[in-house]
Amino acid sequence: MPTYSKTADAIAKLTPEQYRVTQESGTERPGTGPLLNNKAAGIYVDIVSGEPLFASADKYDSHCGWPSFTKPIEPANVAELTDRTHGMVRVEVRSKHGDSHLGHVFPDGPADRGGLRYCINSASLRFVPKDKMEAEGYGDYINQVEDI
Repeated sequence: MPTYSKTADAIAKLTPEQYRVTQESGTERPGTGPLLNNKAAGIYVDIVSGEPLFASADKYDSHCGWPSFTKPIEPANVAELTDRTHGMVRVEVRSKHGDSHLGHVFPDGPADRGGLRYCINSASLRFVPKDKMEAEGYGDYINQVEDI
């Protein structure tokens, strides 16, 4: 079983925007993330630790300006914490092993798919296309992605 963790080397490779989002709990501007309109089959992993987070099969267009998912591909890799910043009470989503800020989860997702909307910053993710999943060690998740 792979081990996922935050390393100094991984942090050093982050762009300034990736660092701001993942390490300082920032938010990218809506509509600017490179993965927002990605419709390819594959999985989304933590940019810092590589832990699997979301599948393309669970991605949908919520029209909120950030990639949105109905559920995590591996729930044990996603931590949900109370966020009381900016005068609101929200549920923050962080990667469990990399401790990267990913975004927030809201109860306004598609009812027929569980009712949740994981609103996630592109800057916190790395996309692994389906045809590269096996080679990169994510073969166990191929059955959870689909061509969209």
